[in-house]
Amino acid sequence: MTRRIIISLLLGITITTLPVVMIRTAQANESGIDAGKRLYQVYCVQCHGVGGDGYGINVADMEVLPKDHTDTREMQSRTDKDLFKAIKHGGKAIDKSVLMPNWDGNLSDQQIESLVRYLRTVCCEKKTK
Repeated sequence: MTRRIIISLLLGITITTLPVVMIRTAQANESGIDAGKRLYQVYCVQCHGVGGDGYGINVADMEVLPKDHTDTREMQSRTDKDLFKAIKHGGKAIDKSVLMPNWDGNLSDQQIESLVRYLRTVCCEKKTK
């Protein structure tokens, strides 16, 4: 009887925790660029636009246009450290627009690093047709 209860409990724990473990494993295996793209779609497109061109839905209410992340020359002039700092501490941290909020309360350093890696693909890896 006791053995059945223990086995039932173990099976119950396994069945209820397995999906969580599988999701976390999938997220951990997700490349930094894929994670960055997903984060960009959640946190950045409202201002920077779906394509990263700086024309998101919030632009109509902004005095200063958001950074065009597709501008290779401009983005190459920024170091990864600059981009990380701007995302983490906001635009004012790198002497840019105060309209760029700081995301340190929402994003971990690892997530910000993923965003920086994704930004490098937006600006610098042009698709060939």
